[in-house]
Amino acid sequence: MSTLLSLLGLCLFVLVALRFVPADGEPFHEDPAQADRQRSEFRLIGREAPRYHVDADTLLEAFSSIARSRWNVFLVEGSVDGGMMTFVSRSTVFGFRDYITVKATDEAGGAKLSVVSRPRFNVYDWGVNKKRLSRWLGELEQAVGGRRLE
Repeated sequence: MSTLLSLLGLCLFVLVALRFVPADGEPFHEDPAQADRQRSEFRLIGREAPRYHVDADTLLEAFSSIARSRWNVFLVEGSVDGGMMTFVSRSTVFGFRDYITVKATDEAGGAKLSVVSRPRFNVYDWGVNKKRLSRWLGELEQAVGGRRLE
């Protein structure tokens, strides 16, 4: 019985530690095309990156507004002026962190948005990163007046 209680206490400690450890975005604030690959990430770079009819600054402002409208998402690194931003999103119950890095680049006729979303720890995420980014990119498309087709 005491072993079971000790094990439960250890599990509780780990969950609390994961929940309240501050988010450090620096290791994740890198160009989405250069970021280390993880098995449960969602990445849109190069030809797969969506293009829009607005300039890079407008695109990042709109993406930032969408991300920050969520109660559990915070900017941890970067700025619109820097052309790249990294956000952290925490899961509701346990506070697991996902890092979302976006980089906007001006191109002829608009801008390209490169993005990668990945968990803090390289574990399976049940498609959460892909679903979140798909939802946000849909909102972004509406916010900036549509995507540019290549």
